[in-house]
Amino acid sequence: MQEKSNGANISEMELTSPDSAHYSFTILIREELGVNNIFTLTVTGTDPQTKQVKTCYYQLKERNHTDYLNLFEKLALDFGLRTPQNRQLVQTNPQFKATYREVLSKNLNPQILYGYGDPAVIRVKQQTGAEEPLYYLLSTSNDAPHAFPIIRSRNLQDWEFVGFVFPENRKPAWAANDKMVSDYWAPEMHQINDNFHVYFVARDKDTRELCIGVAKSTHPDGPFLADEEPILKGNVIDPHVFVQDNGLAYLFWKEDNNDVWPGKLIQFLFENPTFIRDLFEEEENQITTSFIVILWPWVQTLEPMERFLFNQVFIEAIISRYLLFYDRLTELKNTQTQPVQQAISVIQRYMKTPMYAQQLSADGSSLIGERTKIIENDLAWEAHLVEGMWVTHHQNKFYLFYAGNDFSTDQYGIGVAIADSLLGPYRKMPQPFLQSTAEWWAPGHPSVVVDPNGKPQLFLHGYFPGKAGYKQFRALLSIPILFKEDRVVLGKI
Repeated sequence: MQEKSNGANISEMELTSPDSAHYSFTILIREELGVNNIFTLTVTGTDPQTKQVKTCYYQLKERNHTDYLNLFEKLALDFGLRTPQNRQLVQTNPQFKATYREVLSKNLNPQILYGYGDPAVIRVKQQTGAEEPLYYLLSTSNDAPHAFPIIRSRNLQDWEFVGFVFPENRKPAWAANDKMVSDYWAPEMHQINDNFHVYFVARDKDTRELCIGVAKSTHPDGPFLADEEPILKGNVIDPHVFVQDNGLAYLFWKEDNNDVWPGKLIQFLFENPTFIRDLFEEEENQITTSFIVILWPWVQTLEPMERFLFNQVFIEAIISRYLLFYDRLTELKNTQTQPVQQAISVIQRYMKTPMYAQQLSADGSSLIGERTKIIENDLAWEAHLVEGMWVTHHQNKFYLFYAGNDFSTDQYGIGVAIADSLLGPYRKMPQPFLQSTAEWWAPGHPSVVVDPNGKPQLFLHGYFPGKAGYKQFRALLSIPILFKEDRVVLGKI
């Protein structure tokens, strides 16, 4: 590896495959920071058709999700890497049939930048008791200047913009706040005692780890004031709160290990490149992994979300056969020395993304007691993760709705697990409850509310077909549901 600086705003790094690599590359990375912020890759490798060595040049100006998808689409043509899921010529044709109701397909306010991802809808009784209840919706804002739009409705059809939980310059002091750095995700508002609490995800400004914070107000419209410190640290996301009839509240969350295991696996293969062919059968996946592994010294310097954008095609090579890949790691582990066995065991531990629940203190600002593991990814359709949960109680059962698979592809979907008590054990329905359709892709992050007619409605987000990705617009959708003793079924619109 060679690294040098050609000036105050230009840096270069040259990386070359080790001699033991089956597929070899030499890659020059050049970053020109400043007004243009130009990023270029010069790649030398073997042409998959002619088998001759060639050099190709690539430039990224925005370094966003679309740019990285385009980059790897070109690399696939030039050097035989795996084509990204969202760039494959033969797309998966969704066969699932469901009539999602389009609730909001445009931003209600120009300061809402990314639509209504991770929508959390609640029903709020008015203080006078004479007026009809209002419905409030909060949603993800990513790195937008204003965080977490608040919108409300009387009928779940007509919505009005209220404001933001954190207007610009009023974000929590502990949280990161910059483009492609701050990730304000998955807010939920709940009434606990006489206050309204918003539980949310943001990145620690120093460590960049994902944390769960809380902000409070006496009114659902705000203003909201965040606690000085997160309620939970350590790469945790997707807070959900269930308030029992007796007033006790429980916080549910997910360990975001899907942000951890790719790096640990790449590091392992960087140190042991000969294992690439043991773990990956298809040539395109071997080439892809060889390419990604070479770049690991540079990739690990990126901000977390850009690191995911770069590694996504590598992740897709694994999650397409996730359980089989997990088993292949086990087979490899059983034939290796103790240090290698230990390294693989660590990777496998992070290949699970458990959800936990724990009781909240009376003021909702801390956790008490012990945490309970609720579910983890163990079904083939879920692949590398479960996330975005919502629990609702109906008669004598608790129904946990959750999302699984890659949020930015048409493989994302919604599952259901059912229990006799809030903390489980939960029994999963074996197949996804909701999946992509021809009209809407990647349905996810459900929430359930009772409509003005007393019927349960499930709210969710979805992408326009072919436009799924990080910071792409997500529409607000809904669909009626019916609860059965051992399952959930779709209702009639």
